[in-house]
Amino acid sequence: MDFTLYWFMLPVAALVATCAMLSGIGGAALFTPIFILVFPLLGPQYSLESGIAAIGTALLTQIFGFSSGFISYYRKRLIDFGLAAKFLRISAPVAIVGALAAGALHDAFIVGGYALLVGVLAYILFFHSRGADFGASTSPAAGDNAGMRRRTDRAGKTYFYRDVVFGPAAVLITSVGAFLTGLLSVGIGEVIVPQLTRRGVPMAVAAATSVAVVIVTVACASFTLVGQMAAKGGLSAVPWSLVCYTIPGVIIGGQIGPHLHGRISQRQLDRANGVLFLFIAIAMAVVSAKKFSA
Repeated sequence: MDFTLYWFMLPVAALVATCAMLSGIGGAALFTPIFILVFPLLGPQYSLESGIAAIGTALLTQIFGFSSGFISYYRKRLIDFGLAAKFLRISAPVAIVGALAAGALHDAFIVGGYALLVGVLAYILFFHSRGADFGASTSPAAGDNAGMRRRTDRAGKTYFYRDVVFGPAAVLITSVGAFLTGLLSVGIGEVIVPQLTRRGVPMAVAAATSVAVVIVTVACASFTLVGQMAAKGGLSAVPWSLVCYTIPGVIIGGQIGPHLHGRISQRQLDRANGVLFLFIAIAMAVVSAKKFSA
């Protein structure tokens, strides 16, 4: 095993994690296409064994990136653990089910499903981008204290926003996102942040809370996938020569991202991600078609 092969992934992973921390979108959404689309172009020695290996490695890497970001957001006192717990009661077990289902699918279906999912995500990000950090105030509106939550960050800024009530729609959306995370590495972070911001949760609190939800959900899915890989090929099936660079890279990026929060327009960031994911969706669809015809 050549531990110098993937040296370039250290700065790439740091950049991916920085973007993930800024947007609240899981870093695996970018790592998976890098592993599936870019690595084969670099040469056969760079290609991972399967789509499951790519997704499992992306999720395993994402755990460390979001752990780093979690620490930073925790220090800023922006994470609403009460809201995070509501989502995790649904997302954690469903993500495990999705990871188990991934082991039974052919690579062509996994890549094709990823292309479809990322295409939908590109549309949502570009045409329904989130606005500024609304919902922050120093006091709730008069006579409007019922059902309000309060969060005061380390800088002394206080946010008041309504509690999130989990109805059937929220349960369904969260379940779908968690299942797709286990199956395709993308989904949970992309459905948590919109649910929070559309209910008036400020973007800073929404992104921080999303990180807490994502890290636990992704850990459940990742350990399930890695366990399946190890069961089939032993511990050598895990590309350690790759993760030895991606893990420190995302730890670095996980610290940079929260410090840049608020300095970049959320709307511009969402639309840039939308364009990027559109190209990824097209490329993944082409790869899927080739796998089906092979």
